[in-house]
Amino acid sequence: MKLIIFISLLTIAFYSNISSAEVLLVGPAEQYQSIKAALRACHKGDTLLIRPGYYRERNIVIDKTVTLTGIDYPVVDGENEGEVFTIKADSVTIQGLQIQNVGTDYLKDEAGINIVNSAHCRIINNRLYNTFFGVYLQKSKNCLVKDNQIKGEAEAEISSGNAVHLWYCQNIKIQDNVLSHHRDGIYLEFVDQAEIIGNQSVDNLRYGLHFMFSNHNSYFNNTFSHNGAGVAVMFSKEIEMRSNTFSGNWGPAAYGLLLKEIYDSEITGNLFTGNTTGIYAEGATRCTIRGNQFKSNGWAMKMLGSSLENQIRQNNFIANTFDLSTNSSRNSNIYINNYWSEYNGYDLDQDGYGDVPYRPVDLFSYVVNRVSPSIILLRSLLVDLINFAEKVTPALTPESLTDPQPLMKPIRS
Repeated sequence: MKLIIFISLLTIAFYSNISSAEVLLVGPAEQYQSIKAALRACHKGDTLLIRPGYYRERNIVIDKTVTLTGIDYPVVDGENEGEVFTIKADSVTIQGLQIQNVGTDYLKDEAGINIVNSAHCRIINNRLYNTFFGVYLQKSKNCLVKDNQIKGEAEAEISSGNAVHLWYCQNIKIQDNVLSHHRDGIYLEFVDQAEIIGNQSVDNLRYGLHFMFSNHNSYFNNTFSHNGAGVAVMFSKEIEMRSNTFSGNWGPAAYGLLLKEIYDSEITGNLFTGNTTGIYAEGATRCTIRGNQFKSNGWAMKMLGSSLENQIRQNNFIANTFDLSTNSSRNSNIYINNYWSEYNGYDLDQDGYGDVPYRPVDLFSYVVNRVSPSIILLRSLLVDLINFAEKVTPALTPESLTDPQPLMKPIRS
């Protein structure tokens, strides 16, 4: 009986809290004409409903659980002097605002929205323009960044920030955002168990997505296009990379996907097209690269000798200048059941697999790795002759690097 009474009292208290929450109107003709004034007056659980208009405000600190909702994207302008919103409370929601003009500061990482040591915050359906850092999360967890447009004005890496920046965070979901013209579209450092889903990260100076020292994360159904490089995963482990598009990342040091000191990860069902290099792997260990499409890249894959015990299976390599390149005469990776458009073998028993193993590393790619200007000889008769000779009697390319059962037809994506 006492337990029932206790539960009833808790329920009454809970609903009393809900009913006491208020909606404060902010606008030129309302009681509160500035967001700061409404925040000073509001209580935990209240909602600030912000009318259309132009609010010249900056360094707005949110230190209580509130919801800020904009009607028709009211503009909050920092006038290039400092941060706009700083969140220092749990369960804060900011939605439907246009936030713009954060000051550039080389000593402080100032942002349109900065979430500091908070949990369960939601940043939804906002427009952030020229904000140095767009949304910055530090020492925070269980937050959502969704359906935002974040567009910077980056001209040089040293003077620009990232669209979404995570530092020492856990359980963050970044979903369905459009991110452009920053240093990195999304940056993670010391971040665990993040999900990055359905974003478009395009035209960023450095990387569309960048991992550093971050484990047990996943990203899928994203597009990384026309960035300095698509995605860099560095010094991390157990990263799931699935069903993404890496396209048009083109330049002297551009990659669709850069892997450096990464362990026990999966790269499945992705499309790599029109990149200088689809995947560049240096120190990638025990990774599975399966079911991907490599189409019309300069190099589909560059797998350096420091990459060990990886499995590359059931991928399509179609119309790439070079399918595979390495800098080592040794190989400890497994290549099997891939489709190679350059394969000229036969299938007498008609089981769908070539009867002759395929050597995807040709001598000319080995030479180009060491003497870059030799690329001018590409498609010449001389190159065809030396590649044929090397396939017959391997001397410089890894003798054990073969696909023993190449597919005769590409796998349907």
